[in-house]
Amino acid sequence: MKNQIKPEGYLFSKGYTNYIFILLFLLYMFDYIDRMIITSLFPFLKADWNLTDTQCGMLVSSVYWSIVLFTFPISVLVDRWSRRKTIGIMAVVWSIATALGAFSKTFRQLFATRTIVGVGEAGYAPGGSAMMSAIYPQEKRALMIGLWNASIPLGSAIGIGAGGLIAAHWGWRHALGIVAIPGMIIAILFFFVKDYKTIGLEKTLSKEDKKAERKKVRMSIKDMVTEFLSKPSLIFTYFGMAGVVFTTTSLLTWLPTYFHRVQGVLEKDAGMKAGAVMLFAIIGAPLGGYITDRWRKKQINARLLVPTFTSLLSAVLMFLAFSVFNGSTQYLILLSMGISITAFIAASTAVTQDVVHAGLRAISYAIAVVIQNLLGASLGPIVMGSISDATNIQTAFSYLPLALLFAAAMFFAGSFFYEKDLKKVDKVAVEVD
Repeated sequence: MKNQIKPEGYLFSKGYTNYIFILLFLLYMFDYIDRMIITSLFPFLKADWNLTDTQCGMLVSSVYWSIVLFTFPISVLVDRWSRRKTIGIMAVVWSIATALGAFSKTFRQLFATRTIVGVGEAGYAPGGSAMMSAIYPQEKRALMIGLWNASIPLGSAIGIGAGGLIAAHWGWRHALGIVAIPGMIIAILFFFVKDYKTIGLEKTLSKEDKKAERKKVRMSIKDMVTEFLSKPSLIFTYFGMAGVVFTTTSLLTWLPTYFHRVQGVLEKDAGMKAGAVMLFAIIGAPLGGYITDRWRKKQINARLLVPTFTSLLSAVLMFLAFSVFNGSTQYLILLSMGISITAFIAASTAVTQDVVHAGLRAISYAIAVVIQNLLGASLGPIVMGSISDATNIQTAFSYLPLALLFAAAMFFAGSFFYEKDLKKVDKVAVEVD
């Protein structure tokens, strides 16, 4: 790998860049396998422990509450210490916590292990985003982030599908224990990859005379805060992402239950049927990135227009699926929505990296994670569970398109500020450590 030529705009050779990409992809995949496997275990847990839907939702939300609390401090370690070491440690923690869940004897014990899973996963998305942004040139950023994020629906589909199958044959405890092992192996491998040098937090002072040398000074806390608050496109993107994540997490959590209760699908098959919807999302993330990078060559704010249109399309498809059609037509619509609903992720993630200082990229995505998990992922399962307890699961799903309409409005508002915000960013070179 050392003898390979490094292409222009790349941090490493193509071969080594692809190797890092594969490890990052696998880690994100096992992140979501461990995160979402619990959803297909709901029927088995309810049978063993007589849990309510709200309690089942809490087992998903507990992961996101931990992410909200810990993602920001961990992202500081990512930006200011080491990407590979922080990511490796986090992956070890979440893998061990998943395995410990297999030994839980009560709801409280399982809730505690799921909370620790969230602690481990707290900084992976910011750390992975920072690594992806560093190893690929900006013109390929959305596409490669889209390909990387395809691991989310893949991992979710595997977690939901495999969890139900393993639990049906060997019990839900084996499901948690088995999926924890591969993630640990990948985590250990990541400790040995190359990293980029920690980027100094400096800003450029422009002089009145454009020919004069521009001076760099260390950024103050106020400068760092301003870096985020002065970018409307960034703020709107954060809240747009929260709207979509509210919807996707609700789908991941409750779709197996919907198929089981409303359509009478067996527990072991309901997880597989729901997993297939998420599996189609593998197409959506890279497709959204590809469209964004191509469109951005002609229209700079495409990175916010694409999420606007895909969120609107997903809202329409979801309304048709849960409020108009049923049977095979409904399922075909849901499979189509699986593609459209994740097409936002590559473009919106790229925005969080584009319009901030290179030394604050992990923190930028950490803020996105806090907002989307606090207002989206942690609320979705509980809100849906509460509506289901008060009415039924069908009614709960009929309200879900509203969150996507909110997301589309946020992305569209941000599109008017993206180009101006991009011009405010200091250009900083990223170097191999």
